[in-house]
Amino acid sequence: MGFDMKAWLAEQNITEVECLVSDISGIARGKILPVTKFISAQQSGGLRLPEYVFGQSVTGEYYDSDVLDEIGRDVILRPDISTCRLVPWYDEPTAQIIHDAVHQDGANVTFSSRAVLKSVLALFDEAGLEPVIAPELEFFLVKQSSDANAPLITPPGRSGRAEKARQAYGIDAVNEFDPLFEEIYDHCDVQGLDIDTLSHEAGAAQMEINFNHGHALDLADQAFLFKRTVRQAAINHHLHATFMAKPMQEQPGSAMHVHVSVKSKASGKNIFSNDDGSESDDFYHSIAGMQRYLSGAMALMAPYVNSYRRRTGTEDSPANLAWGMDNRTVGLRIPLGDPKNRRIENRIPGADANPYLAIAATLAAVWLGLQEKRRPTRPRKVSGEDLETLPRNLDVALDALERAKPLHKVLGEDFVKLFVEVKRAEADAFLEVISPWEREYLLLNV
Repeated sequence: MGFDMKAWLAEQNITEVECLVSDISGIARGKILPVTKFISAQQSGGLRLPEYVFGQSVTGEYYDSDVLDEIGRDVILRPDISTCRLVPWYDEPTAQIIHDAVHQDGANVTFSSRAVLKSVLALFDEAGLEPVIAPELEFFLVKQSSDANAPLITPPGRSGRAEKARQAYGIDAVNEFDPLFEEIYDHCDVQGLDIDTLSHEAGAAQMEINFNHGHALDLADQAFLFKRTVRQAAINHHLHATFMAKPMQEQPGSAMHVHVSVKSKASGKNIFSNDDGSESDDFYHSIAGMQRYLSGAMALMAPYVNSYRRRTGTEDSPANLAWGMDNRTVGLRIPLGDPKNRRIENRIPGADANPYLAIAATLAAVWLGLQEKRRPTRPRKVSGEDLETLPRNLDVALDALERAKPLHKVLGEDFVKLFVEVKRAEADAFLEVISPWEREYLLLNV
């Protein structure tokens, strides 16, 4: 028997429903309405939302577009009932449901972030394949401040003192914020977010959450909801949680590493391994595809001006697409382990990336590699910190995306065009801002 959404809403005594979609930045957009109005809307054809929401910039601006309808027509939201979850931080019983969008004629809104990932997954599905994904998300805790001009500050924990020395994998450092993390775990449990381990990363009050592996769309949904959950829980504890790629000048950046493997739907076996446990041709083809196309997809994994401040070439943030066994200085790390679980870790995406798009970019490169059957470079057995081959800023990354025509076919021509429009506009908006560095060094010296 299928899931009965209306019955579930009644059983949970839901009074309000959050109807969520991801915009191009990964920000939750949509509508909140009483449960009775939500049900009646489904019976009368579905909720409506302006199409231009999917082209909204991170600053909330709308721009002229060659993709979006110029008169601002509506699209129809369709709930994905597999995503029905409770919202744990409200007093009133509230549900959240991720929606897909369709045009008036029923056609999918192909340039929505979730639709982009679904279209990539459809290619694998038609070939009898299923990607398996496991994201890792890093974030910083910082003191709350309403002054956007002030540098962010590491907050004190339960001891009353803020971290000064780096505490990578420090147990006591995590325990400094134990009440917050207990709440995060509780919220994730209520929502069915399948998180695995929590650890302290290299930065001051920088944490990492690993997700258990699973279906790519489900994991993208979970990462999308997790970022919202962490931010909300931090606010409840009078802190801010930030997924900026580089929030503080003297601290390391935050990544969203994406582990990927592919299994055969018929056999259930990992196609990256042969029956004797050795690396398969498909494994090497997938690496080659990532090496060939992830530079063109860089803007989807590093979508803001700030994203490129994380790109230091160090072990924490490789700036190359070399690959190696258990080598954290290369962009494509192959973790050691059971051949049945052989996977590739894409270490390039920042924590600021839209999870749907970072995963879609990763899988698009794998798909193209499987189709083109190229061979990768030799595995790198030494440090790759001196190897920098990826785009150095957002403008260069967008140029690379526009040139990567095979990616356009996999991700969707309209999506790529819309994405470039929005990101060019955001980059231009940044250039209008005069920074403290300019005032400090140029005011009286030039």
